[in-house]
Amino acid sequence: MDVALASALMNAQVGRLQLAVAARMLRMNSDAAASAVEVIEAAQQNFDRLGSAAAGIGANLDVSV
Repeated sequence: MDVALASALMNAQVGRLQLAVAARMLRMNSDAAASAVEVIEAAQQNFDRLGSAAAGIGANLDVSV
């Protein structure tokens, strides 16, 4: 086998590996972004529930040990 041909085949394999890694990283980033959105939405729902609580709840809470 010619050295140039072997080198070209190895470079093609490395390129495929790099594309596979890049695709996986993009999927991981999109999964992380979706998870962050879910957390923010859940926090907003909890905040909305707390906003409807009566004023002064927990104002006299004793947290001493």
